[in-house]
Amino acid sequence: MAVFTEVAPDEARALLQRLDLGELRELRGIQGGIENTNYFATTDRGEYVLTLFERLHFDQLPYYLCLMQHLAERGIPVPAPAADPAIHLAPMGHALERAANAPCELLHTVQGKPAAVVQKLTGHSELQPTAAHCTELGRLLARMHIAARDFPRIQPNLRGLPWWNETTPVVLPYLDAPQASLLQGELAYQNHVAESSAYLALPRGPIHADLFRDNAMFSVDEDGKPRLTGVFDFYFAGTDTWLFDLAVCLNDWAIDLPTGAPDAGRSAALLDAYCAVRPLNPSERKLLPAMLRAAALRFWISRLWDFHLPREASMLKPHDPTHFERVLRQRVRQLDAPLQVRPALQTACP
Repeated sequence: MAVFTEVAPDEARALLQRLDLGELRELRGIQGGIENTNYFATTDRGEYVLTLFERLHFDQLPYYLCLMQHLAERGIPVPAPAADPAIHLAPMGHALERAANAPCELLHTVQGKPAAVVQKLTGHSELQPTAAHCTELGRLLARMHIAARDFPRIQPNLRGLPWWNETTPVVLPYLDAPQASLLQGELAYQNHVAESSAYLALPRGPIHADLFRDNAMFSVDEDGKPRLTGVFDFYFAGTDTWLFDLAVCLNDWAIDLPTGAPDAGRSAALLDAYCAVRPLNPSERKLLPAMLRAAALRFWISRLWDFHLPREASMLKPHDPTHFERVLRQRVRQLDAPLQVRPALQTACP
């Protein structure tokens, strides 16, 4: 991610020693993204990622960090946050009380800002995924949703519908008339969908909400097949519908980047794999087209905001917002249901 806050090696070294992670050997900023400050930290015991949170507050962060810990304990390949051994933990039998009241041993402070240290995953991101990569991702996403069902903390998706309603008036002045019409019309449609009985019946729980292709890592098996080694960057996670999380993934992993059009093969692979683990219910099948539009709208709005109202950083590359404008226009054109994914819905989610 972009570096907004410079961290001196001595300060990072002190934190890593306190967390019993070894002696710092190298600290280097990570380029890309626009939300937080991130560094790779190499010690004599391993490799880690140090994150300083530039927008999130101390009271919001336990949700994300404890969710990652919860998933890691249940065998989901996510980077486990490092705990501060000096913080006294409540007995495990008081998990709900601890979740609501106790200090988070996973949350630290660097230069007065909230910070976390997590394990660095192995493998590499696949920026040109195939159907095989989408199969791995779909299966893992469903497992992650199921594993998080008993997570005790609740926090709304902070980039959900209320944020879209608040942010749209801020970005509208930067749009031309056709763009403004599309944005306002789609926002009105999503507010209407959110009031429907079908939407209120959607299963929900903790979701990643930002599981793009650069937030997953792969290796290659001996037979040449891709193997998903982990997913990371949970700092947009929140309590929301699982269908929205699935739609976010479909809008990135199964999209042709130049045109924003859905790819039939990758869409079917991702959906088939997801539904083999957690089949969609009737309300989810009905509202998948609407959630695909919602996911495109969410990232169009956030990219407009980041592009036109950027913050200073020493390494900063805001994403082009027109990509998700194209994705949204493609999803709107699909009308009742995206024909490209309908076969997968019929076979994998009866």
